[in-house]
Amino acid sequence: MTLPIIIALCILMLSAYFFDITSAKTKIPPVILLFALGWAVNQLAEIFWLGIPDLSTVLPFLGTIGLVLIVLEGSLELDFDESKFSFVGRTILIAIIPVLIFSFGLAFVFRQFVDVSFKSALLNAIPFAVISSAIAIPSVNNLSAKNKEFVTYESSLSDIFGVIFFNFLLENEKIGLASVGYFFGEIILILIITFVASIILAFLISRIKHPVKFAPIILVIVLIFAVSELYHLPALIFILLFGLFIGNLNQLKQQIFVKKLHTKSFKKEIRKFKELTMELTFLIRSLFFLVFGFLINTSELFNSETVIWSLTITGGILLLRFFILRIFKIKILPLLFIAPRGLVTILLYLSIPASLAIDIANDSLIIQVIIFTSVALMLGMLTAKPKEEEASSEAT
Repeated sequence: MTLPIIIALCILMLSAYFFDITSAKTKIPPVILLFALGWAVNQLAEIFWLGIPDLSTVLPFLGTIGLVLIVLEGSLELDFDESKFSFVGRTILIAIIPVLIFSFGLAFVFRQFVDVSFKSALLNAIPFAVISSAIAIPSVNNLSAKNKEFVTYESSLSDIFGVIFFNFLLENEKIGLASVGYFFGEIILILIITFVASIILAFLISRIKHPVKFAPIILVIVLIFAVSELYHLPALIFILLFGLFIGNLNQLKQQIFVKKLHTKSFKKEIRKFKELTMELTFLIRSLFFLVFGFLINTSELFNSETVIWSLTITGGILLLRFFILRIFKIKILPLLFIAPRGLVTILLYLSIPASLAIDIANDSLIIQVIIFTSVALMLGMLTAKPKEEEASSEAT
């Protein structure tokens, strides 16, 4: 049984790679094809009575590791300097404001149909408010550098804020000055950890001479993230800031602690680190969405009872996004449609305790919203101009 599993896994991952390299031409987000492929494998397994072990316990593990790598990969690709303060500040607002508005708005709607506490309704609403960087970032490779940078910042920050907001709400029975003060204390602590860890990890990258050097670095990054999460610290802030620090050392070369690191050989090492991170991210992200597609029940996918809800939520996402982009004077197309739900939505949904779950926000609704927002993303990419044409029109 081992060899057939290896063969099947290799074929599936090669298919995922094919979807990835052809997405720029087909305009189909790879995640839709991965969902479909995983679901098709499940159907074949049932038809041929293949004994496949329960993969539901694997999903949170792949999702957590995938989230770390996706945010790290995205932050490593971002260029940051003083000239981008205004752009980044505006993008932070564009990422955070919709999460808050949509979460509270959907929570209010949930309460009109289900007799639950507002906290419970809000916890169930937050997963639908978060843009998935796991889907958005790899889907915009064919856009101009400016739009790609915007999507990377926005989706990464949406992930981070959504997770922080969800955990803050989950961990505090009552929201008051004490809990808010404690929360800001956690922010300060993770910033200190980020500063110290970033310097140490950068030093290790520049000094380790052993042939195997990047795997231990990535393991240390995941370890810091896991320990920080264990103590309820906003660990994704560490991942984002570490990636920005490593990816933009040339902007900090005047700093004393960076001068010793900023060498030609170190630049090459960082390039290799980025490449390895990209490769690992592709593997974990593809596995996650394949497994998720495999676990989709046909009855949940075509559940007519939740279709109206899922279409309404998707419409609400796009309508709110339209107004936010207009308010901040951002070009509407194709960015309007680049607001997919995905990996973080699934992780947060799976983290809701049974005592706080509500019937409306069920598996079917999650699956359908992810599919509909991914289809909207596909339509958005169809309206996008080729990268070269878009860049020239922006220049003029």
